[in-house]
Amino acid sequence: MGKKYREALTKFDSTKHYDQQTALKTVLDVAFAKFDETIEIHVKLGVDTKQADQQVRGTVVLPNGTGKTVRVLVIAKGEKADLALANGADVVGAEDIIQKIATQNWLDFDVCITTPDMMGQMGRVAKILGPKGLMPSPKSGTVTQDVVKAIQETKAGKVEYRCDKTSIVHCPLGKKSFGVDKLLENYNTLMDAIVRAKPSAAKGLYIRSITLASTMGPGVAVSHKTN
Repeated sequence: MGKKYREALTKFDSTKHYDQQTALKTVLDVAFAKFDETIEIHVKLGVDTKQADQQVRGTVVLPNGTGKTVRVLVIAKGEKADLALANGADVVGAEDIIQKIATQNWLDFDVCITTPDMMGQMGRVAKILGPKGLMPSPKSGTVTQDVVKAIQETKAGKVEYRCDKTSIVHCPLGKKSFGVDKLLENYNTLMDAIVRAKPSAAKGLYIRSITLASTMGPGVAVSHKTN
């Protein structure tokens, strides 16, 4: 741990659980980097991700966005491609883009949206996009006929939440510059979605722990009463 990180740890009680607003204020107070750090949330869930009926995954549009400029790739043809170009997609293509990803490992985008008719060909690049979290999926709303809605929601701040193998959901809440109030709005929106996504097969305590942190700063534990 660096000197600034150690200094940040002295500014709060790392053994204590704080209410959401106090936790966010603390995270902002101890965010020491010189750039506008991303504020992240890490939620440990009481689910067994090895069980198909205990998967937690979904999307939600954060009311204040994420503060990040999202580069959107749309893989589509004809009218859908034209609509994508006219509605803010950064890159639009079809077989040519799939070929570029396959042969050049091109990944100059943050979100990939495609129409259902192109999914058969997307299998060529699944092994490249999948590990990066970039493979389109109906569950995340990135395989759709309504490419305009998908682009607009993505640009507005739609984030995907999903459990990793350790049953933890990792998501951005916004930037340090947002301040407590905007981050709290995003926090409540995301946590409401995660709570609603509780699998019926999950037993016992659902929200095991919540930690907030900036990109470079230490984690602050949050108290949460909803099970």
